[in-house]
Formats: sequence, structure tokens, C-alpha cells
Amino acid sequence: MLELADLIEALSETRPTKATATIPLAVIDSRQVQEGALFIAIPGENVDGHDFVANAFSQGASFALIEKEITNNFNILDLRTSPSEAALDRLNAPLCLLVDNTVTALQEIARFWREKLDLRVVGITGSVGKSTTKELAAQTLRQKYRTLKNFGNLNNEIGLPLTILRLRSNHERAILEMGFYVPGEIDLLCKIAKPDIGVITNIGTVHAERAGSQKNIARGKAELVQALPPAPEGVAILNYDDIWVRDMAKMTQARIFFYGLSPEADLWANQVEGLGLDGIRFRLHYKNETLHIHLPLIGRHSVHTVLRTAAICLVEGMSWTEILKGLRAGDAQLRLVAARSKCGALILDDTYNASPASTLAALNLLDEMDGQHIALLGDMLELGQYERQGHEIVGMRAAAVADILLTLGTRAHIIAEAAQKAGMSPKAILEFDKKETLIEWLKENLTNKDTLLIKGSRGLRMDHITTALAVKK
Repeated sequence: MLELADLIEALSETRPTKATATIPLAVIDSRQVQEGALFIAIPGENVDGHDFVANAFSQGASFALIEKEITNNFNILDLRTSPSEAALDRLNAPLCLLVDNTVTALQEIARFWREKLDLRVVGITGSVGKSTTKELAAQTLRQKYRTLKNFGNLNNEIGLPLTILRLRSNHERAILEMGFYVPGEIDLLCKIAKPDIGVITNIGTVHAERAGSQKNIARGKAELVQALPPAPEGVAILNYDDIWVRDMAKMTQARIFFYGLSPEADLWANQVEGLGLDGIRFRLHYKNETLHIHLPLIGRHSVHTVLRTAAICLVEGMSWTEILKGLRAGDAQLRLVAARSKCGALILDDTYNASPASTLAALNLLDEMDGQHIALLGDMLELGQYERQGHEIVGMRAAAVADILLTLGTRAHIIAEAAQKAGMSPKAILEFDKKETLIEWLKENLTNKDTLLIKGSRGLRMDHITTALAVKK
């Protein structure tokens, strides 16, 4: 377990022999403090963590990482310069460790801790599918290895180091989702996590508003494969079906493992059949083996999640028996949720977030369902220069799949416009500006013969619509 001596050594290159206190948890929210925890005080635009140091100590924290002098009379070890022997003799909790920048210090501690541990790390990035892959792969790897994953969306320059500090000496694998907004970000995360295996899901247009272009997004994601160690230890698991990802094979010294729907891939699938809420069925091919598989994952697009997971596990020496057991375990937290409205309509709640690729996948799932198809689609944010194109593609697919199209938000007007141009009757398209009005329309018009897909960017909080309609369990 992480010790106080590790923190001090990571930040000062001095390891005090008396600093043997263990640190079970590192947090940035004083409400999450446990006995003996390390609290990292991060100054933000609206909230400054330094204002909560005293509260963290009162909740049981033993140590706090600070970058500002605080008025409370706490013991402080100044690590902005090399600490004196006298200072290292005064390490009784509660203790504040004063540094130049708490976020940078957190990252350095995590990097130091990762290097001390003997385990293999899987890094996952991509525009769509990285969270579901992380969940399913962690569930499957646990059939053989003691495995840690990021919790929730702790996948950035703060969340990933916090996850690494949860690692223990008996962990054998870590599977870490790596988020991306701008080039250079994944390179930073790789310097901290030291991944042995890199998985790239796909290159879409989400975050183009900040990254600039699909080319920039691809360049940023490629930082993962560039950071991998050379073969045979390093392995890049790449989506053969995505040309942006396939080309990353030229950018790494790691071993290449392709997955996809093409026989050119190392691991590939065909005869993919969507069975609605009953999951998917397909044939999987690896070397001279062919497996006929039926899994409880929703939507044909889930086959890529399965392929990525299986590729990770094959690379890590797992048998098909172990892999299939993990895939069928059924406790992976996948994003799409099926619920029933009070009138009996089936609701497909895919409101976690939205991009053109994930919305097309959700519409394809709607196409597999029985009953009248109602697509409720909201704005897709952060698409930058691809905003109109992305919404138009979705609108054209909605026209082919939905009997009724409902839209929410100003950008979603492009979806409605494209659906009408694609031949959808104007009478079947309704546009809404407010969730409250939309909810009232749904309450009055939904029937038990309807399947309603709800999909939009997280900023619209369209999950509130599901909450208003669904039967409470």
C-alpha cells in the first residue's frame, strides 16, 4: 500500500525512514475522505480545495497536498525545496505537504507509484466505445487476474492518477480509459500510467471543437501507441475497420494486433445479427478457430466491444473458456439502459453522451426493435467543423429508421431538416426547445406499442426525460 514515504520520495527524492504511515485512498473531494486518506487540494474556478482541508482532516484524512499557505495551525512539510532532516522528523498527522502545484504533484506521485509496481497496464482511448470496452475488459480479465479499472469517468489528468494510487502490490492488471481533448493530453497520461498494451477504438469527430480536426484527433489518440514499449512486451490493439486507426500501425514499435469485421484482421467477426434486447449473435474467427457466439450485449455495434475485449484477453494469455465466461458474466456497466414508461412503451435510454457514430449505432439498434419507432434526438456538442455534417448524417439515418422523429435543441434542427430532405414526412417530425414541453407530448402520445430511443449530448441532461417517463422500480 502507498506510504507517506512514497509521497515524499516522489516529490523530493528523499525517503524518510520514519514515514511509514500507509495511505489507503487519495481524493480531491473532502466528502469522499476515509480514515488515513490523502486529500489533494486543487484550486478551481468556482471552488478551491484549500477551503476544505480542515474538513478533510476532521473527516479522518491524515495528509493533505496543498499549494497555498493555509491559516489553520496544521503541521506543514515544505517540499518546494529539499526538506531538512529536522523537518523530516516532524511528520505526525494531520500533515500538509506544501508543493508548487498540487495537480502536477499528484501526477508525479502516481508516476512514481506505477513504476514501483509489477503489473501490466492496458490503456484504452478512442472517440466512441472506450468506456464500455474498459468495463467489459475488466470484467473479463478478472476471470484470471486481479484487475483494477478507472471508476466512472476518472480518465483525465486528475482522475487517472487518482486511479493509479488505488493500485496495490497484489494487482496484476490495470485497465485504464484515457480521455482526450487536445493533442499532448494522452502523452501526459502515458508518462504516468506506462501502458504495455494500447487499444484504439475509432477516430470520430467528437471533441473536434477543441482538437480542431479529425486529423488532430487521430494524432492525439496515436500518442498512446507511440508510448508503448517495443514488441514483444508492447502490443497495439487497433481497429482494422477504421482507416485512421489502421494507419497507426506505422507509428509504433509495439506488436500489432488488428481486430474488426474484415478477414484481414487477426481477430474478426462476421454474420453479425442484432437480436434487440436479446443481445447479439455472430461468428468469431481467430487463427484456425471459429466460435459461434451469442452474448447479452445490446446492438450490433457491440461486436466491436467484444472484439476489443477478446483481443486484450488473448494477448494476455487467457483461454477461450475464460474469455467467454467473462463476456457472459453480465455485470459490466454498459451505457444504454432499457426501461418501461408508465403506459408500457419501451424506452432505450442512451443519454450518457452523443456523437454521430454512437447515435448511428443507437438508431441501428432502434431499427432492430418491434413496434412503432420513435427517435428522440438532441444536440451533439463539441463537433466543431463537423457539426452540420454530423447532424445531417444522423438525420438521414433517422429518416430510414424512425416512424416519428422528435428533436431537442438548436443544433438538432439540422437533424430534422436532413430527415425531411431524405424523404421523411414533415408531419412525422416534431421539434422542441424545452424538455418540459417534450415530456408532456410524450406523456400524452406514447403507447404500449412504441419503442422510444432517447439520445443526445450529456450537456442536455436528456436522462431527465427518462426519469419523468419511466416506471420507478
